[in-house]
Amino acid sequence: MQMQWKTTMAVLAGIWLLTGCAVGPDFKPPPAPDTKTYTVGALPAETAATAVTGGKAQRFLMGEKIPEQWWSIFHSEGLDQLIRRALANNPTTAAAQAALRQARELLRAQYGATWFPGVDAKLSAARERFGSASFGQGSGGSSAFGSPRFELYNASVSVSYLLDIFGGQRRQLEALRAQVDYQRYQLQGTYLALTANIVTSAVREASLRAELKATKDILADQEKAYHLVQRQFELGGISRADVLAQRSQLAQTRASLPPLEKSLSQTRHQLAVLVGIFPSQAGTLPEFDMKGIELPEALPVSLPSSLVRQRPDIRASEALLHAASAKVGVATANLYPNITLTGSYGFENNSLSDLFNNGSVVWNFGAGLLQPLFHGGELRAKRRAALAAYDQAFAQYRETVLQAFLEVSDALRALTSDARTLAAQFDAERAASDTLALTRKQFQVGAVSYLSLLDAQRQYQQARIRLIQVEGARFADTAALFQAVGGGTWRSPSEGPKGAVKSGP
Repeated sequence: MQMQWKTTMAVLAGIWLLTGCAVGPDFKPPPAPDTKTYTVGALPAETAATAVTGGKAQRFLMGEKIPEQWWSIFHSEGLDQLIRRALANNPTTAAAQAALRQARELLRAQYGATWFPGVDAKLSAARERFGSASFGQGSGGSSAFGSPRFELYNASVSVSYLLDIFGGQRRQLEALRAQVDYQRYQLQGTYLALTANIVTSAVREASLRAELKATKDILADQEKAYHLVQRQFELGGISRADVLAQRSQLAQTRASLPPLEKSLSQTRHQLAVLVGIFPSQAGTLPEFDMKGIELPEALPVSLPSSLVRQRPDIRASEALLHAASAKVGVATANLYPNITLTGSYGFENNSLSDLFNNGSVVWNFGAGLLQPLFHGGELRAKRRAALAAYDQAFAQYRETVLQAFLEVSDALRALTSDARTLAAQFDAERAASDTLALTRKQFQVGAVSYLSLLDAQRQYQQARIRLIQVEGARFADTAALFQAVGGGTWRSPSEGPKGAVKSGP
């Protein structure tokens, strides 16, 4: 008996050691891309500067850490307030938080199934009757109601455990851990997209307000000019064609106001939805103008070798690749035998009062082995499908990395270009303003025609509106750069930036 016990323990110990290995590939994160720069040519030490709002020179600080609350460097209290509300109330982030909780619970469920046996309690009571035919006797015309009846009571505890010798369960656990990572990075990406959308929407609102103000100022000047022209026509100083030309330009300027007002309202509605309230409540939000938002001068930029560890979308794609690798292991383990241990202990008696007597004890212990022999090629086809899914996930990972580098490169070039464009547009606006002032004086003394004055007014209007648009683009492209390099959420061990409120239990 002692020898049998030692043999049993040796077999169990051997099985336990076998469970330390798992078939299938062991996942290794892809290496960082072998590239040193984002752009073809070197970036300038700093961008051009212009003496206008949003015209400061910006410096690119390669390898510097990005602030976790990166939007705070715009130094706008209204913007900070809006983002705090959005992080607490936005339904998209709430959905991402719920998806993360779901993935964690599925992981816990698989953890219990992998490392612990299933234990179930059973309690049953039954009344049975056997006819004489059950014992090989004829009915003899006896009544069924005369056949013997008896009760059977059972109380037992059963245990079952699947020995994960080839690691199929552990690979499934690994895949679920990767799914948790994926949902966590998806949540970080949701935070990053939300904050970037709020910043760009606030900048757009400020730019639209500036365009509206400039258009109304130009409209007021054109109305004064129209009344002056009309008076000169009444005195016979100019022709009716000049009056109609001024009236036409005045009407065109007025017609440009409704589209700007519509865009401003729509931007406010978008901000309300991002914050998690209805568009009708947009009046409760702070208003933004260009003077209330400060252009960041220092722009920290992640090194190319670090970008893949900082962008949430790249980390999420890597997590999907990890899950695909683990599922190859699951499909491989399904080709090998499964060993299940089962056992139960309990009591069984036909009398409830005697159920827990020593003579009612029943128990069993067993082990079962399942070896796949022939499934029509199903299991090997599923493994090949898992390998193809891994190849697909790897290709998608590479695409995500390439797209990330594209976005950073575009944002860097956009900022250098924006600075030069702003300087050139500022010069164009100044020149158009000087030309308009000179043409007005020349017109008053009859040195130029009225058409020349109209053309000068039109050029100044276009130059001034364009200057405002370029200013707004510089702020928006700055926010785009922070989004492209992954924001600052990657620095936090939590699932999102400070100020993000976790929802749910």
